[in-house]
Amino acid sequence: MKFAAIFLLAAAALACSAQKRLVLIDQDGAGPGGTDQMSMLALLDAPNVEVLGITIVTGDQWRDEETEHTLRMLELTGHSGIPVARGAAFPLVRSEDATRLAEKLYGKAEWLGAWSSHSVTGAGGATKNIPPHGPWLVPPMAEGRPAIKAIDEDAAHFLVRQVRAHPHEVTIYAAGPLTNIALAISIDPEFASLTKGIVLMGSSLNPQTADAEFASDPRHEFNFWFDPEAAHIVLRAAWPSIVVTTADVSLKAPFTQAVLDEIRKAQTPAARYIAQWSHPRSYMWDELAACSWIDPSIITKTQSLYMDVDLSHGPNYGDTLTWTEADKPATGVRAVTVQMDVDVAKFDKMFVELMTK
Repeated sequence: MKFAAIFLLAAAALACSAQKRLVLIDQDGAGPGGTDQMSMLALLDAPNVEVLGITIVTGDQWRDEETEHTLRMLELTGHSGIPVARGAAFPLVRSEDATRLAEKLYGKAEWLGAWSSHSVTGAGGATKNIPPHGPWLVPPMAEGRPAIKAIDEDAAHFLVRQVRAHPHEVTIYAAGPLTNIALAISIDPEFASLTKGIVLMGSSLNPQTADAEFASDPRHEFNFWFDPEAAHIVLRAAWPSIVVTTADVSLKAPFTQAVLDEIRKAQTPAARYIAQWSHPRSYMWDELAACSWIDPSIITKTQSLYMDVDLSHGPNYGDTLTWTEADKPATGVRAVTVQMDVDVAKFDKMFVELMTK
């Protein structure tokens, strides 16, 4: 009887493990702390999710420094076994020089990501400004350098290999510029169709906000803007489903002092990391995309729209384009599920529980 009970427990554990939802994280892993790192922690600590790996793309910071921040986060939070692959260091077409010229012609963009100076907050709360730098420099890291290393395989081939190994079982969570995903599609035309679908943090429609970045330019959103050609490729691929967390809904979910205070009460590795390196100064862009995949019920309003990106290389280059079924163009645009509203209290409670239990 004893052996039978042990066998049944083992079988139950295996069944539970087999039921976990598989996800590949594609992220611009700026750090330390912040939305990029906290969104990955939500997926890493969700009990019913298995993260097959993380691929890094230049976005909020350069790829190499993002990789180091992500590896260090994994060390500090007990996830050192997760493979991390370096991806694209540059967008497919957009360049820093061309963007600087466009700013002189059409006006400044609020956020340039890796091409911007960065305000980094240390463990004591003091902020330090890091001026723009080249792609291969990794500035001193406040949280310390990681001992673990990225894998040798590049991001696009890693993504293709993992999806081929688990056909129709893996969701792609993409919360940065979409360069790595576009490259994977270019390598393997069946890549998108062999997934369970893709979750994107990107696009902006008509956010109701006084935030200067969106109030004066409501169709501009950084992830799509930084690599418009990649976003165009990804939005037209043969995914079983495309779910998009918009700027419209993200702006309704700030990272508040109250949420941080609740997390600080716990002593889990994730809570300690957030308490030390994350500060309530922005919105929970990527955390919302991650948590709404884990539990879609936190989203209270969606809309089906056909979506693309402006590639005209004029003043609206990189802006979000959308149509309804009635007015869509005959150019192969695809319908996506657009998130428009969120139960903020339920979302905050969910995120705190993921970080503290």
